[in-house]
This record gives sequence, structure tokens and C-alpha cells, in this order.
Amino acid sequence: MAFSVPSLMVLVMIFSSPISSFSCDLPQSLDVGKQETLTVLGQMGKISVLSCLKDRTDFRFPQEMVEASRVQKAQALSVVHEMLQQIFNLFHTEASSAVWNTTLLEQLLSGLHRQLEDLETCLLQEMGGEQSLLGMKDLTLAVRRYFQRIHLYLQEKKNSSCAWEVVRVEIRRWLLFTHVFTRKFRN
Repeated sequence: MAFSVPSLMVLVMIFSSPISSFSCDLPQSLDVGKQETLTVLGQMGKISVLSCLKDRTDFRFPQEMVEASRVQKAQALSVVHEMLQQIFNLFHTEASSAVWNTTLLEQLLSGLHRQLEDLETCLLQEMGGEQSLLGMKDLTLAVRRYFQRIHLYLQEKKNSSCAWEVVRVEIRRWLLFTHVFTRKFRN
């Protein structure tokens, strides 16, 4: 379940620009929201990851983003927005509701919703009202395919508790990584 080196490079490059360098000012609430999301995802773990080792898989984080040097700021914002939207969609399902503590799940979804709203405002500003940018479609499609693999995995595993635990850890790892690097490069 570990990220491959190219995948880590992509995330570092996407998030290596300080958030404050985007033409819009992302509210401090976005950083707080990411931290709250990480905390809630951490609290949601109810079974030992060790008991689910046999269920681990490589979801193949999008390799298409390896050439992140070509990624513009609006594209990076779009990718982050798409990732958060897909995380929201993933946890906003009946199958997810059956596995997780309702209070924690509601906290997670509420926090993700706030972050999405903040990013939408910023993304619209960055794009100047345009609906698409060159290359943005490919990047968001890569993210959607990544999440499609996660959805298929959950279906194959019949939404088992271990399968959801594997997915929870995958999502948390991605968010933790982006949080660390956005904070590191912000200063």
C-alpha cells in the first residue's frame, strides 16, 4: 500500500508551491480542515491494520501526474479539489455508513464539504471563470480512475471491514502526505 517513488514525487511537486502563492488567498480554514480530516480518519480506525494485511493492495496512484513540472497552479488546485470530492463521494455511501461510526463519518463529510467549498472559490478565481484548462481534464480523469480502482476493490471485497480499513489508511496516508508538504512549503 506504500506509494511508489514517482507517485510521491508527483504529490511533492503538486504541493510544493506555497498555498499563499496562488492568486487567491486560501483561507486558513483549509489547513485546519485538512488537520481535522486527518484526525477524524485516525479516530475512525476500529480494527487493527495488522489483522488486515492480507487485504492490502496497490491502488496505483495516478502515474500521469509524474510530469508535474508541467502542472499549473490551477491544475494543481483542480487535482486537489477532485481528490477531496472523490474522498467525499467514497465516504458518502450506504456501504460506508454501515462500517463507520455515524458521528465520526458525519464529522468527516462536513469537514470535506467545507474544504471543497473553499477550494471551489479559489479554483474559480485561479481559472478566471473558465471552465477548463489545458491538461486539467487528463489530470482529473486520472484521479477518477484511481478512485474507480478503490470502488472496485471495495466491491470485490464485499465492503468488508478490512477492505474499508485498507481504504481508510490509503486516504489518510495521502492526506497526511499532502498536509506535511503544504505546511513545509508554506513557510
